[in-house]
Amino acid sequence: MIVSASCRTDIPAFYSEWFFRRLEAGHCTVRNPYSGQSYRVDLRKKQVDGFVFWTRNFGPMLRRLDELTAFGRPFVVQYTVTGYPRAIEAAVIEPQRAIEQIGEIAARVHPACPVWRYDPILITSLTPPEYHLENFRDLAARLQGSTDEVVVSFAQMYAKTRRNLDAAAERNGFQWVDPAPEQKLALAAELTQIARQFGLQLTVCTQPEFVCAGALEARCVDARRLERIGGFQIVAAQKGTRPGCACHEARDIGDYDTCPHGCIYCYAVRHRRVALARYRAHDPAAESLLPILP
Repeated sequence: MIVSASCRTDIPAFYSEWFFRRLEAGHCTVRNPYSGQSYRVDLRKKQVDGFVFWTRNFGPMLRRLDELTAFGRPFVVQYTVTGYPRAIEAAVIEPQRAIEQIGEIAARVHPACPVWRYDPILITSLTPPEYHLENFRDLAARLQGSTDEVVVSFAQMYAKTRRNLDAAAERNGFQWVDPAPEQKLALAAELTQIARQFGLQLTVCTQPEFVCAGALEARCVDARRLERIGGFQIVAAQKGTRPGCACHEARDIGDYDTCPHGCIYCYAVRHRRVALARYRAHDPAAESLLPILP
């Protein structure tokens, strides 16, 4: 079993103490976000093939990296670094700190361990296409040699995303737009060429319609990458979480509406105030990230 920790929230940044306690206990309890039913995830070493961490700040786990590697299972860090203005990303760490962490992960764990995510690509009056080309080139240059892949996607305009974007745009005086598919494809093609210049394979997450020449479909939960790191075979079915997803099957142990980073495009948070309140009420000693109600 591959454990996803977690595409629903940033466990490394905010809930690493809980994660390490659950590893010690050998299990955690997770609530299904759709049915509300709870289920138990076995975290004993013999049941776990590897982990995929999703984060914007791996610092808290880097401080306990010896514990994590001592568990004896490979892990991949899907590390988002976009460098957007604070009007869009209120509370993420500065790109340079993130880049330094990615370099440290590659050096101390395995060169295949960190994967850079430049996603979602959000087009606003603060971040027009020209901004992305320049910003992406700068980040790619600084990440050269620390990772071999960059995952991109375009912002998915769910109802909650539109609401949060509209509120932020009014509050901070900018405009946003969801570009036409042909504009997205053209931008993806340019980013693919830039990535190649810095030794990076660009992959596209859950949006196969934007996979252009030189790009590949992303597999963020990737058993083959975990095999490269761990040195043993992992049997995992391809089972994406939504249409267009090429990931291998995993069990996610996170909860929605618990990440307080405050990124206005985030699909996993409806209201930041709710996420902040849940983060402050979180109990690192509990079996689940959030209380499981009867």
